[in-house]
Amino acid sequence: MLDALVVAGQTTDSEVAATVRAAEGYVAATLARLRDLAVVWDSTEGLRALSGVSDAMTGGAEAGVSGLRPRSGLPRPAAEIAEALAALPPEARGLLDHVIAEGGTARSGTVRVGVHPEDAESPAELLVALRLLVPGGSLLPGLLVVPGEVGLAVRGGKTTTEPVDVAPPVASQERSPRLAASAALGAATDVVRRVGLLLEWWGTRPAAALRTTGLGVRELKAAATQLQVPEPEAALIVELAHEAGLAGTRADADGNPVWVPTSAYDEWAERPVAERWTVLARAWLSSPRLPSLVGERGPDQKPWNALTPELSAAGMPEAKAMALAVLADLPEGHGLAAGTGLPSLVARVAWERPRRPRTRPDLVAWAVAEAAILGLTGADVLTPYARALLEGADPAPVLAELLPAPVDHVLVQADLTAVAPGPLVPELARQLQQVADVDSHGAATVYRFTSDSVRRALDAGWTAAELHAFVLAASRTPVPQPLTYLIDDVVRSFGRLRVGLAASFVRSEDEAALAALVNHPRASGLGLRRIAPTVVVSTLPIDVLLLRLRELGLAPVVEGPDGVVRVGTPDSLRARPPRTRESADAARTAVRQAAQVVSAVATLREGDAAARNRPASASAPGGGVLSALRDAIERRGAVLIGFTDNQGVGSERTVRPLVVEGGQLTAFDADAADDDPDAERRYAVHRITRVVPV
Repeated sequence: MLDALVVAGQTTDSEVAATVRAAEGYVAATLARLRDLAVVWDSTEGLRALSGVSDAMTGGAEAGVSGLRPRSGLPRPAAEIAEALAALPPEARGLLDHVIAEGGTARSGTVRVGVHPEDAESPAELLVALRLLVPGGSLLPGLLVVPGEVGLAVRGGKTTTEPVDVAPPVASQERSPRLAASAALGAATDVVRRVGLLLEWWGTRPAAALRTTGLGVRELKAAATQLQVPEPEAALIVELAHEAGLAGTRADADGNPVWVPTSAYDEWAERPVAERWTVLARAWLSSPRLPSLVGERGPDQKPWNALTPELSAAGMPEAKAMALAVLADLPEGHGLAAGTGLPSLVARVAWERPRRPRTRPDLVAWAVAEAAILGLTGADVLTPYARALLEGADPAPVLAELLPAPVDHVLVQADLTAVAPGPLVPELARQLQQVADVDSHGAATVYRFTSDSVRRALDAGWTAAELHAFVLAASRTPVPQPLTYLIDDVVRSFGRLRVGLAASFVRSEDEAALAALVNHPRASGLGLRRIAPTVVVSTLPIDVLLLRLRELGLAPVVEGPDGVVRVGTPDSLRARPPRTRESADAARTAVRQAAQVVSAVATLREGDAAARNRPASASAPGGGVLSALRDAIERRGAVLIGFTDNQGVGSERTVRPLVVEGGQLTAFDADAADDDPDAERRYAVHRITRVVPV
């Protein structure tokens, strides 16, 4: 409706009702609403939209939501336009329809203006000769424009070809309730499990962070392999963990940033599955992140990385909410139809938000795909707990009723596997992941005991008795003999070799002397430990240990790797000879020359940086130049302008703009302020090539 008012310019209520393809009641109610919002008003010449609204909807080369531009100030009679349209040959009429469908503008190119219709050499020149295409003027230089009255005539006097008061239908089809529920619940439990696996893995093997705090390609591939999912799904899980506050960055031992679980993860891991899913779902619904773009290339042809700050869009939360709201309006048990469902969903969202950006189809498609991975939908059918989430209620109780009850036992089998007949309680699941490897996922998760998994448990501090007791308590079936043998075999070989840290050693054939050294009251800070009757190791470096032992009154000697005693004289210390006057003068000269070179290089780099910060090409007259000048007038600031005089000589002036009027800029010239403090100058706007704020 607002678009129709902009196209009409100044009109009446009855003319609007005849222009808009909608019911009269809808037109009257909408006009009343627009008057209440004060975006339209009744002027002495008729009903019209505010000038700011008109500029916002048809700014630059863009047309309104209907694709039509405003009518001319003195529109041609409708009968005259209809006569011209009827006389058009098929080629010219097809070209006119194409220009209107593409926004109502076309490049002028080599089209001649002002020729007689009989002298036109192309369909474009014929349209210009019949004034069905007119030059865009100073506001749209180099473009041909279809006037609003011509566009209305082509569409039969209406701004749109379809009714504007009828929402486009969403193509749907009935789905099996059991299939939809099973798919959604499986996806919901899988995303919770995979987030937990990722963070448990990062807790022991942190992922290196990029300088932009993002996640590198190699780290993402490793995460996808660990989770056994494709890289796009791994990117979603990584972004989800970060948005939920479960993953963050910290510095490792070398001071490099790495991704690790946060302290909130420990509390999250203790909660039931339904509550853990709710935390993830709420974080996803409000997140502006775009994990579906990970791996794609940006404007600079560099691939997007996960967790980079730039990978977000302000319209993504709205696209998610609107897409799920449309799915919620579908009949019970219905989902998007195969092939046509997603395009119809995009059309429905576009009808509800016609002024949203061109990326909306992608945002809606990504929202639908991510909702399926999170378990909000199953077979494109919105789940009951997802409806509760959209309504602002707590979805955890609804989801908990649909999930199978967690079990506190497994079924250990003779092939060294343990089958979990349902979701395990968090404590049992965490312990089982320490002592066994996940073999397969599904309704019943299968764990496998291996030598490596048992050794991993022993490294974590488990004892042989604790392992046997855990398996016996967790299994509802008798513990098979092969598993008992496996645990005992690994325990027997565990710890045969021991690795420690020693920086030096002390060896002596006199065991009593070594015993006296270890028990010496002043030897507590030497880090000594006796590992054999004749060998003592120390954590101190050899040069420090020698000095400390000599302070104790001992006389140690150094032994080489081959067991031979090393002796030698200490290195003699020498000082530098004093410099002569000639050498001092030469040094000062060299320092001055180096300082001059450094100063010259710094000046050159400053000039290069200033040149890079300035626009490389001239701004279009009436476009960027005018916007920058008006911005400077509003903030009362100074700008540096590039100006070309009548002889074609370019120069730069620092000015403070006062007013832009009649194609002329009036400004105080700061460069001439020393001669005349009130130096007011005028510059032709079309001769200003660049505007840079000072």
